[in-house]
Amino acid sequence: MGTFILRNASFVLPDEVIDNAALAVRDGEITEILTGGGGDGEEIDLGGATVYPGFIDVHIHGAVGVDTNAADAGDLRKLAGFLAANGVTAWLPTIVPDSDQDYRRVVEEVDALIESGDDDPVARAVGIHYEGVFANEKMCGALRPEYFKKFTGSEVAELPRLRNGAHMITIAPEVEGGIELIRELCREGWTVSIGHTKADGEILNAAFAAGARHLTHFYNAMTGLHHREVGVVGWAFSKSEVTFDIIADGVHVHPDMLRFACLSKGANKVSLISDAVLPTGMGDGEFEIWGEQVSVVEGRTQNERGSIAGSVITMRDAAKRMLSLGFFPPDVARMASLNPAKLLGIDDSYGSIEIGKRADLVALNENGEVVMTMIGGKIVK
Repeated sequence: MGTFILRNASFVLPDEVIDNAALAVRDGEITEILTGGGGDGEEIDLGGATVYPGFIDVHIHGAVGVDTNAADAGDLRKLAGFLAANGVTAWLPTIVPDSDQDYRRVVEEVDALIESGDDDPVARAVGIHYEGVFANEKMCGALRPEYFKKFTGSEVAELPRLRNGAHMITIAPEVEGGIELIRELCREGWTVSIGHTKADGEILNAAFAAGARHLTHFYNAMTGLHHREVGVVGWAFSKSEVTFDIIADGVHVHPDMLRFACLSKGANKVSLISDAVLPTGMGDGEFEIWGEQVSVVEGRTQNERGSIAGSVITMRDAAKRMLSLGFFPPDVARMASLNPAKLLGIDDSYGSIEIGKRADLVALNENGEVVMTMIGGKIVK
């Protein structure tokens, strides 16, 4: 993999930014943070860029014409290449409710992508995310309720699993058997997230006790906050241990409400996601997604039912928005990298610029453009 010295840059660490510094990378790992001279290896001048830990997207359905539900390993590599070019170094292909046959096929293709490892110069798939297999039909959003499942006891064992990698799932705890479903998923090592839900406080507390600690695309597809009705949103604010992810595209959530949510919960408890879909990177137009027509107009998606149908942003766009809202770079790095890694239980190797961790890095210039992406110690952009 080689040895590199990344110079002439600012480095965003978990609690501070070190300016005019250098970073040593050897055999795919960060080995030293240099504040003076020294260091042996191939010199790379980053021209004053700011280096963040590589972004980790735990909720993405597609981009550049690729839909994860319909993709093969080659399509997924194309998507992962686009992500790498935009600073994403690790991701979870996210699938919407579909047939069992399609679930099995997609999992096989994601397995093939994962097993290619760091040999491919693309964002590394580190698992899979099932969104909405067990969801409330009244909060389905852009999901297809004809494929929703109920829990009768065998469904967890029947869900196709990867040979290696993290498994995340978004469910509504109020579905029949939902609390026992959460218990079983947690016993089996799944990351359980609450979403597409109208659950009341009693059910949410039971879900929490069963092991659910996270919420999917906060504010969206859940009941909101009211001064006499706590709702899912209010419950999340009232539970200090609960974390959530949020779509920072300015469409799903008004920028002021985005800022309010992240300040209220704290940067340590928030993960940014893209929730990107097939048209991302392709501009405005008409597209077919999940069996229906979706229009993209000035960066806003809408399906035939009038619902927002995912976003067309990247994690780089989400990070730029959070910076524009006044969040400090270390907080943005936590929301875009470290917190997603913690959510998946991979933060021992991923998610921050620290000695001994993977050299997954993205360098942004003053305009927020990617000038370098490094994945596992290899420069891929």
